[in-house]
Amino acid sequence: MRQALITLALAAACCTPALASLDLAKAKNCLGCHAVDSKLVGPAFKDVAEKYRDDKGAAAQLALKIRKGGSGVWGPMAMPANAQVNEADSKKLAAWVLSLK
Repeated sequence: MRQALITLALAAACCTPALASLDLAKAKNCLGCHAVDSKLVGPAFKDVAEKYRDDKGAAAQLALKIRKGGSGVWGPMAMPANAQVNEADSKKLAAWVLSLK
C-alpha cells in the first residue's frame, strides 16, 4: 500500500507542471488561437517546439513574442500582443511550449 502511494505521488509530481502550464495557457486565452497538436489561427504548440528545438535563445524569444506579439514567422497572420500575460507567466508558457514533443 505504501509503495502504491509513493508511486502515485511521484506520478503526480511528474505531471503537475505540464497540467499547470496547460491551465495557464487556458487562463491567458492562448487556446483561442493555438492548440497543442493542431494548427488553428496560429501554429500548434508542438510545431513551435519542433521549429525551435535546437535554438538556445528560443525561450527568451518566445516569451517576448507572447507579451509583445510578432509576425512573419508562421505566415501573414500576426500574433497580437498579450498585455494580460506578465513576464513570469510568459517565461513559464514559453518553457512549457518548448518542452512539448
